Amino acid sequence: MERQNELLSKAEDVADQILRHSKHVLPHIARLCLISTFLEDGIRMWFQWNEQRDYIEATWGCGYFLASLFVFINLVGQVGGCVMILSRQKVQWACGLLSSIIALQVFMYNLFTEFDYIFRQLALAGAIILLLAECFAETKPILAGVPTAEDDDMKKPKTYLQLVGRITVPLMFLPLVHFGGGYFQILLNLVGFALMVLVMIGYKTKHAAVVLCLQLFVLNVYLHPWWMHRWGSAMQDYLKYDFFQTLSVIGGVLMVVVMGPGTLSLDERKKFE
Repeated sequence: MERQNELLSKAEDVADQILRHSKHVLPHIARLCLISTFLEDGIRMWFQWNEQRDYIEATWGCGYFLASLFVFINLVGQVGGCVMILSRQKVQWACGLLSSIIALQVFMYNLFTEFDYIFRQLALAGAIILLLAECFAETKPILAGVPTAEDDDMKKPKTYLQLVGRITVPLMFLPLVHFGGGYFQILLNLVGFALMVLVMIGYKTKHAAVVLCLQLFVLNVYLHPWWMHRWGSAMQDYLKYDFFQTLSVIGGVLMVVVMGPGTLSLDERKKFE
């Protein structure tokens, strides 16, 4: 038991050193991953304008103009939101815009009963919520070093946003779970579930989030190899969409690594024990 604790302690020390050395570049990587699915889907709207418009028109019978308007909103809203986030301009507005796009797509594509898709969208919404929480974290008080009532008020939404984001982001693991693959698959599922729970409750959060990122990345490459299929084929299109959705949620998990678990977590409670 002592040997296991010693190995675990060494692994945590190594992880802490890696996080310390990468703290300046990690937020940029997280944001780039996070917006990847919106950027990819916005570009998809441009190249598949007619197909997307025809699908919406046939599904809802809403006519040529409204179907075209839906595709236009998807294109401009997603690409515009990504540009705003990458340029660090009006990020809160960009988060609201991308969240609205998520809700609009669930409604327009009539995917309320597709539970895998719902879990993906919840995880993606959680990633955006964490990005929004980062905006509150970056807000400076007027007089540096002088706490104010306004400053305390701004910490409250950040705290709750971190909690909601931390709970919803790991849900991306659920659509990637596969049963019936033997003992190794069972072990992978158990490890993934354990990491998901640790991030949700905020215990050993940064370390669990780093390992969850690695597991999600490996599963993403293994399950969604869109580059191995014929360019423009339906299978490539399907896998590419799922790949970038998962990559965006990986960006959300990286935001947990960057920001930490927040005050409503077991890690924070342990500081006062």
